[in-house]
Amino acid sequence: LHTPMYFFICNLAILDLVGISSVLPKMLENLILGKNTISFEGCIAQLFTFTFSCSTELILLTVMSYDRYLAICQPLHYITTMSKRTCISLMAGVWGIGTVNSLINTLLVAQLDFCGPNLVQNFLCEIPPVLALSCSSTSLSEIMVYMADIILGMGNFLLVILSYCLIITTILKIQVSAGKWKAFSTCSSHLAIVGLFYSTVLYIYTQPTNTPLEKKNKTASIIYTLVTPILNPLIYSLRNKVIKAAFWKI
Repeated sequence: LHTPMYFFICNLAILDLVGISSVLPKMLENLILGKNTISFEGCIAQLFTFTFSCSTELILLTVMSYDRYLAICQPLHYITTMSKRTCISLMAGVWGIGTVNSLINTLLVAQLDFCGPNLVQNFLCEIPPVLALSCSSTSLSEIMVYMADIILGMGNFLLVILSYCLIITTILKIQVSAGKWKAFSTCSSHLAIVGLFYSTVLYIYTQPTNTPLEKKNKTASIIYTLVTPILNPLIYSLRNKVIKAAFWKI
């Protein structure tokens, strides 16, 4: 399992743990105690952690698509290109960009004024519903959110699409059908997660903040907050013969 693909999957698992741990404990506490409150400091901490995990995962999925592109389209150069040093450098950049993005957006939200009623129309504190509660100008925060949508959201999405266009073109050139299926199976898990993650995140974050909160789809938030982290280990591990073999060996 000491290959670039599993190194990236390990980082994805850590991000899923960070993201779901910032939401689920507080949600369970409120459900058990029959309340729906969170302190301002707790809300800001949750907003930072959750924004960090989401933005970092967007970039990580792009890096993983690049890894699949090299493995399928340039297999002879894969070992030298995706060296251990390269993988560590890529992940340092991924985590660094995610941290800076989350820190900037969280600081902008933290300095806003909230006059009440401070009722977050969701089961977690994330940027769109929190901005809707502010009684001060949120124009700078909205600009930064839209810039993050364009650069991190759409930018990474286009890079993933480009990678898979090149991958599909290479797979179609393979003469043997068994070879086509083997090549496609190496990236099918990643493609499934990308489709599920991007469809829900982009749906939530591309809506204007003045959209009536009652009309915003909380189901989408549940999918990328709780469902996707649950499906990731199922898709990447239980369907992977190498991981299953290593598990039974242990």
